[in-house]
Amino acid sequence: MGNRTVSQPNALRQPAMSTVPLDPGSTRMFAEAAQAAARVRLQLQDNGAALAELGAQLRALQPRAAITCARGSSDHAATFARYLIETRMGLLTSSASPSVSSVYGVQQDLQRCLFLAISQSGKSPDLLAATNAAQQAGATVVALVNVADSPLARNSRFFVPLHAGAETSVAATKSYIATLSAIVQLVASWSEDNGLQRALESAPALLEQAWQQDWSGALDLLADAEHLLVIGRGLGLGLAQEAALKLKETCGLHAEAFSGAELRHGPMALLQGGVPVWIFVQDDETRAGLEQLARELVDAGTPVIVAGSMVAGALSLPAIPADPAIAPLLLVQSFYRLANALALARGLDPDRPPFLQKVTETR
Repeated sequence: MGNRTVSQPNALRQPAMSTVPLDPGSTRMFAEAAQAAARVRLQLQDNGAALAELGAQLRALQPRAAITCARGSSDHAATFARYLIETRMGLLTSSASPSVSSVYGVQQDLQRCLFLAISQSGKSPDLLAATNAAQQAGATVVALVNVADSPLARNSRFFVPLHAGAETSVAATKSYIATLSAIVQLVASWSEDNGLQRALESAPALLEQAWQQDWSGALDLLADAEHLLVIGRGLGLGLAQEAALKLKETCGLHAEAFSGAELRHGPMALLQGGVPVWIFVQDDETRAGLEQLARELVDAGTPVIVAGSMVAGALSLPAIPADPAIAPLLLVQSFYRLANALALARGLDPDRPPFLQKVTETR
């Protein structure tokens, strides 16, 4: 999540690899990702009343802007939050740069702004510094944190527990999905959108189905790949960012995420020598454009994987139909199972990525 992984400053060579598991179901990444449905179900049960009250307070506040602050996977969840808040609330939402306060020491005017701090561990120094600076600048700070006794949870005005439980694999999985569901619940409560709330209530059962989807068809295409472009748009852009990070982290695959609207503005030049493209699609206004992009790439001879739609000539992976705000949770759940299997197929242990540790302490 936001405080997830970091290069070890005094370890500039790859540590000796331990024995790589042979069974995909034997890894901690697999076991923890499989818990996502149960964790979201617990979150919905325990956070409902508190988020209803928080939603009422945000309606009374009428913030003039929303600001997200996170690192790593948590920042990918923040991308999702930006699109959900802007499309459901019509409120300008931007990502904070923690270094503005933690490095440059600049004081900003954040009166009547919502500051959404997102973290798994809640103890990264730069995130804490940015959050403290935001509170001093007048922002209303809401922290989405998995570790309830962390400094971020203790020091924020409002604390929303993620209820993801302990996560020991370096790769964040269930905590990322729990963050997305908490964001949906927050926006549903804030906007009083009963349809969005009902869609979220269906998520635990749908996550169980998503975990069972067979995406193994992508293994042959990606087992020997060196590079990959991952595409999403709107509510799915954060999903593309998360997938690209996990493929780097667990599979040693150089994957880069782009918006479907940006691919033609330069990144298309990277599609040489059979570099594959993976496109994530949710059923909203972005769908037609992403499907058209997939068809153009197929026609150009590019290997294309599509998750969330059926495109002739592409490897189309099965997906569970859902509200577009819930679709990224389901797609990433299916993806995590595939990423775990792909890491093993590439001879890597997804629980022990080289040079990485569980908690980042960026300063």
